[in-house]
Amino acid sequence: MKSILVTGGAGFIGSNFIPYFLFQNRDISIINLDLLTYAGDLSNLKEIETHPGYTFIKGDIGDRTLVESLFKEYNIQGVIHFAAESHVDNSITGPEAFVRTNVNGTFTLLDVARKAWLKAPFEPHSGQEQSRFLHVSTDEVYGTLGDTGYFTEATAYAPNSPYSASKAGSDMLVRSYHHTYGMNTITTNCSNNYGPKQHKEKLIPTIIRKALSNQPIPIYGDGLNVRDWLYVLDHAKGIELAFKKGLAGQTYNIGGRNERTNMQIVNTICSILDSQSPRSDGRSYKNQITFVKDRAGHDRRYAIDATKIETQLGWKAEENFETGILKTIHWYLTH
Repeated sequence: MKSILVTGGAGFIGSNFIPYFLFQNRDISIINLDLLTYAGDLSNLKEIETHPGYTFIKGDIGDRTLVESLFKEYNIQGVIHFAAESHVDNSITGPEAFVRTNVNGTFTLLDVARKAWLKAPFEPHSGQEQSRFLHVSTDEVYGTLGDTGYFTEATAYAPNSPYSASKAGSDMLVRSYHHTYGMNTITTNCSNNYGPKQHKEKLIPTIIRKALSNQPIPIYGDGLNVRDWLYVLDHAKGIELAFKKGLAGQTYNIGGRNERTNMQIVNTICSILDSQSPRSDGRSYKNQITFVKDRAGHDRRYAIDATKIETQLGWKAEENFETGILKTIHWYLTH
C-alpha cells in the first residue's frame, strides 16, 4: 500500500481532505503529521481515527529528524503539504512564526523528500519514480486586484502581508526544487475556503459565533473588500485531481467563482440565521454588525481564474455560495 504524508491534517482544510481522500483511495494510507497548534484539532478527524489506512503523528514539520524517520519508516511516496500559519492578523503582530513554519518548515519537507526520492538531480531512486510533492498555497501571494481582472497562474507575485510573503517564499522553494533537482512537484493556489471545521477566528465562523452569542459582529473598514469563496470539499477534490493528474512542475489555481464583499457575506449569514435560529427578541442579527478599524495592508479584492484546472484536469466547483453557506451554517448550528 502506498503511503502519503499529509502535513497539517488536523487543521481546517486538511481535516476535510483526509476523510474524503481515504474513502476515495482505499489503496493509499495516510500519515498525518500535525503539531496541533491552536488551529489543529483532532476532534476534526473523529470519523477516521480508527481507519486502518490512517496514522496520526504529533510533530513539527521543521523537525528534520522526525520527518526523516517518517519517510524511512513508512516509505513515503507522496506529500500533500497543508501545514501553515495562515491567519493574516497574527502574521502582522507576530511574523516570525510564519517564516519559521511556512518557509523553513516547507524547506525541511522538500529537502527530506529530495534525499529520499532522488539519488542525484533528475535521477530518482528505484521505486520512487512517481513520488510527488503537492504544496497547498493561497491566492494571497498575488497581492490585490482592482475592480476587474483575475489571478491566473501567470500573475506576478506581489504579497502584501507577512503571511502572504511567507507563502510566496514557500512557493518559490517548491518551484526551485523542481527546476534544480527535477523533483516531481505541484503547487495549488486557492481562494478563500469556507465550510465545516473552520477555526473560529476566520470570517465566516466569527460572524456565526458572534451573531449567536449576541455580540457585535466585527467587519473591517467599509466591508467592501472582495473575496472569491471556495467550499472546502470542492477544494479537497481539486487537490486530489492535481495530485493524481497534474503535470510535474505546474501550478493550478483553484477558485470557486463566487466573489462576494464582506458585507454581502455578513448580510447573507444574518438572513439565514434570522430564519433558522431567530433571536428571542425578534430583531435581525444584522443589528449586531459593527464596523471596526481596517486591517493593516488589507488587500481590496481577490478573484481566481480557475480555467487551467477546469480544462486540463476536469475539475469544477460543485457548490455555489448559496448552497455551500447553507451547509456551513447547518454544521455550525449542530456543533
